[in-house]
Amino acid sequence: MIRQLAFDLPADAAMTRADFFVSPANALALQTVENWTNWPGHKLVLVGPEGSGKTHLAQIWAEMSGGMVLRTEDLAAVRIDTLAQRAVVVEDADRLSPSDEAALFHLYNVVTPAGALMLTAQTPPRDWGLGLPDLVSRLQTAAVVRLEAPDDALLSAVLVKLFSDRQIAVAANLIPYLVSRMPRSVGAARGLVSALDAEALAGGKPITRALAGEVLDRMAPG
Repeated sequence: MIRQLAFDLPADAAMTRADFFVSPANALALQTVENWTNWPGHKLVLVGPEGSGKTHLAQIWAEMSGGMVLRTEDLAAVRIDTLAQRAVVVEDADRLSPSDEAALFHLYNVVTPAGALMLTAQTPPRDWGLGLPDLVSRLQTAAVVRLEAPDDALLSAVLVKLFSDRQIAVAANLIPYLVSRMPRSVGAARGLVSALDAEALAGGKPITRALAGEVLDRMAPG
């Protein structure tokens, strides 16, 4: 059989509030983010495993607050003094290098008096191994809210939307089959739908449970 060339051209991941699926795994975190004007000390640490939705919530908050999103590696290059009293997100703050700690401390001091600061991480600040005592003491006073790994309801909703975005119709019983076997993250859902789409296009066949089983087996660790 001649296999078609399949070009994976995924749509940009939508990061708006309307695209955020609420479930018990993330409802408290969403409520806390939406209530950002009442954060104690104008700061929040958003904690959760990879693929739990931290980046999506950070983008929602940046849109609500008129703020900006920085990656940890941006700290060394950004002009922090220009961010005074702004709303700022620093993603993956648990990956700070020793040289970045002073930059985050400076950012904290210029932002929090009248602005707001969100940090995202996989673990709470006490587990980051920070070496700058002044930064440690300030982060110890930050509120921490946790995102749990996506539950079945959330993963099901994400899969339905990802297939819909690609204009792919699948059998209703395929979704629970995928949810029961896939890794528990939104990122894994995106990768799985992309792989299924590419395989179906290349082979000129529909996405069935049999095809899904083959793709899941290939994607499994080891």
